[in-house]
Amino acid sequence: MATPTSSAHDTANIDLGAKAEKPNATIPGTADAAVTVWEDDRIDTGLWECTPGAFAATRVGYTEICTILSGTVTLEVEGAEPELFGPGDVMVTPSGWEGTWIVHEPLRKHYTIIKD
Repeated sequence: MATPTSSAHDTANIDLGAKAEKPNATIPGTADAAVTVWEDDRIDTGLWECTPGAFAATRVGYTEICTILSGTVTLEVEGAEPELFGPGDVMVTPSGWEGTWIVHEPLRKHYTIIKD
């Protein structure tokens, strides 16, 4: 039996639900929401949105691949120049990555998480 297709159309307008304040926010009021489009025991892919603000992040036990759909964000990693990402940009934060996300305007991305 074939596995049904999971899909997301009109990704700019999909309701991701209520945003919740991020516990790892470095600027109070930074909040996010997400919806999973498909997952199995190793891969999770979906849509995520965050309000302007900042938060610390680490990738322990997984790699994340993102395509920015709307908004802008700067990623800061110790020892590297800050890097700005916007619509159409792709970024990879590999397992072991550690840094800060500075969200300049409402940010929406498509993500795929691959567990180690």
